[in-house]
Amino acid sequence: MSVGTALVLVSHSAQLAAGLVEVAAQMAPDVDIRAAGGTDDGRVGTSFDLVEQAVTGALSAGADAVVVLTDLGSATLTAESVLEMLEDERVRLVDAPFVEATVAAAVAAQGGGDFDAVVAAAGTAVTGFAGSGEAGGATAGGPAADDGGARTRSLTLVNPLGLHARPAATVARTAAGFDAGVTINGVDAASVLALMSLGLTGGAEIEVSATGPQAEEALAAVVAEIESGFGET
Repeated sequence: MSVGTALVLVSHSAQLAAGLVEVAAQMAPDVDIRAAGGTDDGRVGTSFDLVEQAVTGALSAGADAVVVLTDLGSATLTAESVLEMLEDERVRLVDAPFVEATVAAAVAAQGGGDFDAVVAAAGTAVTGFAGSGEAGGATAGGPAADDGGARTRSLTLVNPLGLHARPAATVARTAAGFDAGVTINGVDAASVLALMSLGLTGGAEIEVSATGPQAEEALAAVVAEIESGFGET
């Protein structure tokens, strides 16, 4: 059975890779995310065999494709060696900030983005905190065409921690599910990195706007998520 696009995280540290898997899984619980950190004997470094096992294991488990992300230069070299040996077009390496790219790719995969969309989402992590949208949702490549005017709602974040990682991912997945361009305080609501860059905490006043064919539905869905407090109130 197909399980969509999987992620393999290659780090010099087994603990770092495992920790990032844990963080990303909070935002993308249905995505197969695998750690390939450290050497075969548990030292700091990278292992060709561990990376190969993670990639082939994901494919064997039913993944349509695998996106590989790395932390430092020699990890990239190890991953490149594995990809060269496998010669499998279903596997791609993305050169982007390790943590940010993993989060963006995981959210895109959780939202049903295809292989290209997940790769593109990881790639946008370079500029994600400047408010660039992620691929993988309806807003990829720019907002949906306006159908005559924006719908806007002003409201208050009721959960104490505001738009931290998990709520931001929830909002991003919701916004990306509609044929609409949705923004929160002027940034792309389908981009988890852009939302987190706002630094919005509990009690913050926000403005949600939507344009496009499904603007009404998108606005209502995003507002409902925010007003629910994400289960944290």
